Amino acid sequence: MYAVIATGGKQYKVEKGEILRVEKLPGEIGEEVSFDNVLMFSDGEKVRIGQPAVEDIAVRGHIVEQGKAKKIIVFKYKRRKKFRKTQGHRQQFTAVKIDSIGS
Repeated sequence: MYAVIATGGKQYKVEKGEILRVEKLPGEIGEEVSFDNVLMFSDGEKVRIGQPAVEDIAVRGHIVEQGKAKKIIVFKYKRRKKFRKTQGHRQQFTAVKIDSIGS
């Protein structure tokens, strides 16, 4: 059993028991979260595809971690103009453990 959900402008394929890193969600560690925007659902035999979302199906989980990803370096450069700019960025994320998929 799996589902495809949309959150934070991205799509994720999720299964029960999986830990998923998504864009930062509000909430504390241990809080329940529900993803209602389910794009596709499969129970092993039948596949339901939403247009745009599947009705009466939700993915539920709880927050395991709130954190920041590793730092990336953003480097801008213009040749022959003596322009160089270096900037760092750490994207915030929320780790969610999937508890159930269904209605």
